[in-house]
Order: sequence, then C-alpha cells, then structure tokens
Amino acid sequence: MALSTQTIKAAAVAARAADEKSGSDIVAMDLSNQLILSDVFLLVSGANDRQLKAISDEIERQLSFVGEKVIHREGGGDSSQWLLLDYGDLIVHIQSKEMRTYYALDRLWGDCPIITLPNVELRAE
Repeated sequence: MALSTQTIKAAAVAARAADEKSGSDIVAMDLSNQLILSDVFLLVSGANDRQLKAISDEIERQLSFVGEKVIHREGGGDSSQWLLLDYGDLIVHIQSKEMRTYYALDRLWGDCPIITLPNVELRAE
C-alpha cells in the first residue's frame, strides 16, 4: 500500500522539528508494506534526557500546527531514554544513542525503504 501524502508531510514536519532541537541520525522508514499498524517510523537520537524531551515537545508543537494530534505517548519521565509519539500512521521514536544502538530498530526494520522527506535538509553529523 502506498504512503499517504499527509503521512509523508507529517514525517517531514517532525523531522525538521527534531533537527531544530539538534536531534541526530534522523531516519524515516516506510513500513507500509509490513503487517503493522503504522506506515512510517521516524527514528531520532538525542544526547541526553533533557534533549530527548525538548525534541519530543518540539515535534508535538509543530505537528499540532498542521493539525496532527498525538494519539499516545510513552516515556518522558525523569530518566526516559526512549520516548515514543504515536500519530497513527506515523510513529516517532526518540532515543538516546545507547538505546538506539541496543534496540537497533534501524537494523530490525532494515529491509524497509528509507523515505526521502520533502523540504528536509538535515545537518550532517
């Protein structure tokens, strides 16, 4: 099944928001042909708990401007190293570098295509 234009736009807004808060290793994966409930995983790394929370807050703020409401969120406590924002067709995973390496979602879903997001120019590491 093809990705909806709205989901791609939401992923692009979320990626730009994460980049504005110095999120790193930002990757959008197309899971629309898999047997799961979401079409896109957006993976973002952050340096510490405070930055992860700032990235999460900025993504929520900017997606709300384009009419996207978070359905469910996980993490966000004092020592969360993995925050998840569920927008239905878009799931945003914001992880510490240690969690990103340990759980290796990039590798787990590595057979899924990477999405080039429109109007997104991310900083090089």
